[in-house]
Amino acid sequence: MINFGLITFATHYGLQPAELGRWAEGAGYESLFFAEHTHIPTSRKSPFGGGGPLPDYYKQAYDPFVALAAVATATETLKVGTAICLVTEHNPITLAKTVASLDRVSNGRAILGIGAGWNAEEMFDHGVDFKDRWKVTRERVLAMREIWNHEVAEYHGDFVDFEPTWSWPKPVQAGGPPILLGARSRWVPDRVAEYCDGWFPIGRADQLAPLMEQVKAKAAEAGREKLDMSLCAWGRSDPFLTAEEVNRAVEMGFRRIVLHFEPQAADRQRTMLKEYEDYIEQIASIV
Repeated sequence: MINFGLITFATHYGLQPAELGRWAEGAGYESLFFAEHTHIPTSRKSPFGGGGPLPDYYKQAYDPFVALAAVATATETLKVGTAICLVTEHNPITLAKTVASLDRVSNGRAILGIGAGWNAEEMFDHGVDFKDRWKVTRERVLAMREIWNHEVAEYHGDFVDFEPTWSWPKPVQAGGPPILLGARSRWVPDRVAEYCDGWFPIGRADQLAPLMEQVKAKAAEAGREKLDMSLCAWGRSDPFLTAEEVNRAVEMGFRRIVLHFEPQAADRQRTMLKEYEDYIEQIASIV
């Protein structure tokens, strides 16, 4: 069984999140993910990993949690997620409350895709040194889990440190929404095994096969056999995977494929909806 989702940047000129969410649910998509950047420093010293100039929508994105809350109230079954939440841009106490609140208003449909970020100037504006980004991400995630899972929570680390505290709401989902790691470096297996619930890489299935096996092996060593494996199709010239690509992803253990929905003017996005509807119908009949 494979589920399909969509990923996009929600912007002021694109489809309103609630409208996109209602359409996605009606068209048969399982989930909708919004990307995040709080801002883009004009210095632009950090190179854009996608090559070429940085697309304008990176600096024009809505707050993903506000947008996802709008989606949640307009839908009933659609899962709502971040892809990805830049943990380095958030205080862990307030992020824990934000994510738990989204899980509450969606009645347990939230997914937290996370990453540390690539823009050194952007995270520096949030008080995080680029070299510390993954250490900071790890501690903030672990601290959030403490808050979600205990009536009285505390955490003491090198980058996060707070005394016993109360914080509600607690998430609907036991232990908190699934946390999926959006990265594909050699450190991914250890990070997934220690503080995440799954993996959310960008790329083609065959390219990811060796790392997928390492992720599974490391998780098994940690006694964690059940992982949420999601494949992101961001950056492809054609956002739609072939039947062969879908079957290969399923064989590898991916259970969700998330298609790129181009951020652009609402009228242009509306012309794309039929194409995305047809794809779901066609792929469901052959895989």
